[in-house]
Amino acid sequence: MRFWITTATALVAAGPAFAQQVAFKPLLEARARWEHLDQADFAETSDAVTIRVRAGVELRHGRFAALGEAQGNLAVVGDYHDGLHGPADRPIIGDPENVAIYRAQLQYRSAPLTVTAGRQRIMLDDERFVGAAQIRNNAQTFDAVRTEIVPVKGLKLDLTYAWDVRTIWGTEGRGARQRGVGGHNVFANLGAATPLGTLTGFAYLVDQDEAEVQGFRLSNQSYGVRLAGARAIGPQAKLRYQLSWARQSDYHHNPSRYQADYWLADAALDVRGWTLNAGYEVLGADGGAAFTSFQTPLGSVFKFQGWADKLTTTPPNGVRDFYAGGGHGWKKLGRIDALSLQAVWHRYQSDRLDQHYGDEWNLLATAKLRKTQMSVRYARYDADRFAADTSRFWLQLDWAY
Repeated sequence: MRFWITTATALVAAGPAFAQQVAFKPLLEARARWEHLDQADFAETSDAVTIRVRAGVELRHGRFAALGEAQGNLAVVGDYHDGLHGPADRPIIGDPENVAIYRAQLQYRSAPLTVTAGRQRIMLDDERFVGAAQIRNNAQTFDAVRTEIVPVKGLKLDLTYAWDVRTIWGTEGRGARQRGVGGHNVFANLGAATPLGTLTGFAYLVDQDEAEVQGFRLSNQSYGVRLAGARAIGPQAKLRYQLSWARQSDYHHNPSRYQADYWLADAALDVRGWTLNAGYEVLGADGGAAFTSFQTPLGSVFKFQGWADKLTTTPPNGVRDFYAGGGHGWKKLGRIDALSLQAVWHRYQSDRLDQHYGDEWNLLATAKLRKTQMSVRYARYDADRFAADTSRFWLQLDWAY
């Protein structure tokens, strides 16, 4: 209700500004995907062939804009458990059928100030803490008011208040997988340009104020700092790097009392289309109880710690992820506009008790032809002392107007 009151009030206030010379921009995109999931602790495999369509429009006049976008997800082949429906004798592929409003926002934009109100997509830094979860068909959005201020060149304040998180589970979400999780979430991010890169201090207060969502135990507060930059080290070579640290503790109604640290060190070397990268990410543990390790429930977790999705919720003993990989990209190859190949290997350990969870390989090939992109993705997790052996395969086509 608060979302619709805020949006309607802003529309009335902005109405006169849209009366004349309104720019019209259609929004249209489509995705078709086959996802196959084979998990050793289930008797059956999951196969999901889905089609996701988004359509909407953006109206802009001067400094004001209004955007509305709907999405629908259809399971053409539904031999999978989507987390809400389907046989539970097979592993979950989190793409339930759904028709919903994806975005409905109003925006004011000027040189020093941007304010966005309504249902919107929010992606902060590398999306570790706050992201859009775009790998899933229903994705994640926020009912929020976001303010971005650039008082001087090289300095940016990004402040958001979000009262509802619209999850990947869609309109039929329920129980621990609700369609929306209410709470008083605050995301504060202050970034400054330095000779070494962008230095960002952040405070993320995550309020999962729903008893059915892990008994409030995903509510947390994280405070930290991040440095991300790049430096040319030759005529055709560049070094990119990220360093990050944060400390997290319980917040609001969370019944647990804990503290845990986060560390990330990541470097990539780009030379003539080739990329080599390596990194070490730690989501620390406290005393080993459930949900007292470092958690990021609002992040785009698929981007981190492997595509097999074994560690989307941090285990009680935390995670230490050492990873290394490489790839190559071509800007033009015959009629193909862009082609890239990528491989990454992960080794997962616990943060406490020195347990080896398992190892994982991730492989990705993408090709782009005009407005269409095709991707083939594979993940293989070999379990040692955590979860079960898992193989995951995707074949995906994306098209955007």
